[in-house]
Amino acid sequence: MSVNLKRVPCTVVTGFLGAGKTTLIRHLIENLDGKRVAIIVNEFGDVGVDGDVLKGCGIESCPEENIIELANGCICCTVADDFVPAIDQILAREPRVDHILIETSGLALPKPLVQAFQWPAVKARVTVDGVVAVVDGLALAEGRVADDHEALEAQRQADDSIDHDNPVEEVFEDQIACADMIVLTKSDLLGSDGLSTARERVAAHLPRAVKIVVSANGAVDPAVLIGLGLAVEDDIENRKTHHDDELDHEHDDFDSFVVELSSVTDAEELALKIAATAEAENVLRIKGFVDVTNKPMRLQVQAVGSRVNHYFDRAWTPGEKRESRLVVIGEKGMDRAAIERMLAA
Repeated sequence: MSVNLKRVPCTVVTGFLGAGKTTLIRHLIENLDGKRVAIIVNEFGDVGVDGDVLKGCGIESCPEENIIELANGCICCTVADDFVPAIDQILAREPRVDHILIETSGLALPKPLVQAFQWPAVKARVTVDGVVAVVDGLALAEGRVADDHEALEAQRQADDSIDHDNPVEEVFEDQIACADMIVLTKSDLLGSDGLSTARERVAAHLPRAVKIVVSANGAVDPAVLIGLGLAVEDDIENRKTHHDDELDHEHDDFDSFVVELSSVTDAEELALKIAATAEAENVLRIKGFVDVTNKPMRLQVQAVGSRVNHYFDRAWTPGEKRESRLVVIGEKGMDRAAIERMLAA
């Protein structure tokens, strides 16, 4: 497949909530040897956590103004409204960018996004270098596609009217079906048996020959994922997904909202509250930034189900408002009031 070298190559990074997309992208931009990069980050929720994490990298080849956040909804649903203007903005940058990384939301289907690269106004200027699906190795080893998936599966099994896999499984399968490379993350948390199980589960969903790359903490050589030159938009019909016969799709099974907290005095105590809340209210993901009293640095929180990671990512800047805000993502119909009470207690 020949690619017009004048077009800017784009890598689409897709994957379920908490799989490790942002960590992978951060590693890539830190190791692209001066290649000038721009990033489009599609958040699910109102606080730009993933974008803020990337903006804090301080990498000269990917300055903060080259990172564009799209927070108006899932990029595959709002591609006409958000994606094209973002591409226009990036391509107007001087000096010209060498590569664009697109981090989709955890709920996005990559195929509608790739199809947008066929539009005449887009096709002449950019091309899809490859689609990378990031999958949670630990969850897969334990029989799930997300950290806390038992409640979703139980709900599906209890409803005799449902004759298809639950929506989370379908999203996972559609992301895999469109991928050119699979990055299986969290290998450092797996033994050899767990790694084999995770590999086998991914392989069972692969409709064609796609390589699986094992990774810990996002460490993958950029040469493996960047510069594939596949012009995926010209091969889109070979990537069959659940939603091929639908004009559009919705994510009605998911919801998100922001919880604003007061300053906390103990980061470990907050982590325990988050874990308990996720377990009790079937929350899929909690992420955000928190002000810890008498600490000069901002606490970053990333939770997948009841598994919580937190660390101080950077100092609060002079004049910056020290806010504590968490994005909560889970099933439609979550008890927001109960979740807010548990986190604020």
